[in-house]
Amino acid sequence: MRANTITAKEVRFIKLGSRGSWEKRCIDSPRPIVRFGFSNPHHQACLEGKWEVLRKFWRKERPKQVTTIVKRTQDFYTLGCDALWITFYKRRLYWCFADTEVREIEPDGSRVRSVIGKWKCTDIKGTTLFTDNLSSRLTKVQRFSGTMCKVHEREYLLNRINAERLPEVTAADKALRELKLSIAPLVQNLHYKDFELLVDLIFSRTGYQRLSILGKTEKSIDLDLLLPVTGSRAFVQVKSSATLQILKDYVKQYESMRQYQEMFFVVHTAAEALYDYAKKKRVKLLGIKEISSLVVDSGITEWLIQKTS
Repeated sequence: MRANTITAKEVRFIKLGSRGSWEKRCIDSPRPIVRFGFSNPHHQACLEGKWEVLRKFWRKERPKQVTTIVKRTQDFYTLGCDALWITFYKRRLYWCFADTEVREIEPDGSRVRSVIGKWKCTDIKGTTLFTDNLSSRLTKVQRFSGTMCKVHEREYLLNRINAERLPEVTAADKALRELKLSIAPLVQNLHYKDFELLVDLIFSRTGYQRLSILGKTEKSIDLDLLLPVTGSRAFVQVKSSATLQILKDYVKQYESMRQYQEMFFVVHTAAEALYDYAKKKRVKLLGIKEISSLVVDSGITEWLIQKTS
């Protein structure tokens, strides 16, 4: 186990106020806190562990929820500083540990615990924990209707915080990378016309519409494309190989055509200098690495294998 590995026997999700009304104060404050919003007048009794006093109070207020409310309150008051607290804010997962001292604050009688350090929204390697990149097995806890609950996906959560992958995920990622690497020589073995068709298939699979008949466009352009969702037109030039001067010539032509909003230069054999120039000119250069990846991502691997068989 690494020295900085995050561990926790207990993990709780806590909702920071109705519709997140306390999130900014709790998370972004110079003195971050975990805030618990059950209002009852028995703070001292809770500190002393006199839970029957609390049960008696809630039997009158919410008789059907006594057990649940008292259990959540007990957790907030008694969980140690090694318990992990999580919440969701600005489409990120935030986590922290908190001091064991519980304070009552006005005007609503909320209970708070001071965060040890700060709320964090990254794993231990600094990668942001965006909710879009997390399993819904974990993020579904956001829909919990109460104030606080136990997080059952503890192992998955700790793996993500510790930047650790499950063995099967690592194996799948390795297989995907190897597949993309194996695609490269197949792409380079294509006849020029088939390579041009491959590029056309890639763009069509990613949402572009061709405005001209393949192979019958004007000599300065191979593909004239439209992205319907934005109305953006793309100038696309396809080459098996190219020198820097060739790229410069096509960029000059592109810059003279005001009807196009972007340019793609697609080439499966390119020197590093082409990438540097394309970046400087804001031209999207797709080399063999990008093309191979797009073949897999676009779902045309089988087509490529059949073409080169």
